[in-house]
Amino acid sequence: MIRMYILLGFAFLFFHLYITGELSKYINMRYSYISFSAMFVFAFLTIVQFVLASRNEEPHDHGEECCGHHHHEPSARWKRAVNYLIFVFPLVSSFLFPVATLDSEVVKAKGIHVPGMAADGSDPFAQRQFLCPDTSMYYGRDDYQNAMEKELKKYGRLARLELNDQNYLNAMETIYQFPGAFAARDIEFTGFVYREETTRANEAFLLRFGIIHCVADSGVYGLLLQFPKTVPLQNDEWIHVKGTLSTMYYQPFHMTLPYVKVTSWERVAKPKEPYVYRQFNE
Repeated sequence: MIRMYILLGFAFLFFHLYITGELSKYINMRYSYISFSAMFVFAFLTIVQFVLASRNEEPHDHGEECCGHHHHEPSARWKRAVNYLIFVFPLVSSFLFPVATLDSEVVKAKGIHVPGMAADGSDPFAQRQFLCPDTSMYYGRDDYQNAMEKELKKYGRLARLELNDQNYLNAMETIYQFPGAFAARDIEFTGFVYREETTRANEAFLLRFGIIHCVADSGVYGLLLQFPKTVPLQNDEWIHVKGTLSTMYYQPFHMTLPYVKVTSWERVAKPKEPYVYRQFNE
């Protein structure tokens, strides 16, 4: 019966994540159908396990021939207990601990960099904290170039770039791939502020955590902001900015970066869905 309760727990967990919307904290909702299907699979397996357990509990007499079948029972129980704990732990942790939203503390701990910058190779997570999205690993070289050229045609003809939850990662990757094509282009978008020791008093990064497929390949993506004067902004404050795109050689990163010359900004409330997701079906 323990197996049945474990399967029931996983079915309820997927149902809970799907209903509350917390599933989006783990995966790109483009793949939500997989988790939705898993909920029914676990429910079906729960029923099957219930039927099997009911049959095994029917009274029967083994006779004296089975008297020697319990010599290794303590060892077998210990192994079963360990196996059950392995499956019970994720269930208990999922229901007892709240889902944490990634913030500037994660950025500070892992750092931000763009592809090609030196990074600590001993930390695999640091490799995922790209300042600019990079989906080239999911394409062949020619296919990726073609995909980026299509994105350039889409966003390159816009007089003003308005980044939202749907186009944030696609547009951001296009800007980094073709920074010269967007020079002097107006842009507006929302994100959380991140400042580090290398940023000047009138500079800050405006970022959002993005998910390509699942939280395992998540990263923090955005642009450097340059204000006309010093602004009293703290890490994790959410703001909406308007400005003009340009490029500059950013000394701390030893490379040229696109950045925004801010013309106006305002503080905004943290969005209900702070993450953005890569769109592949546009």
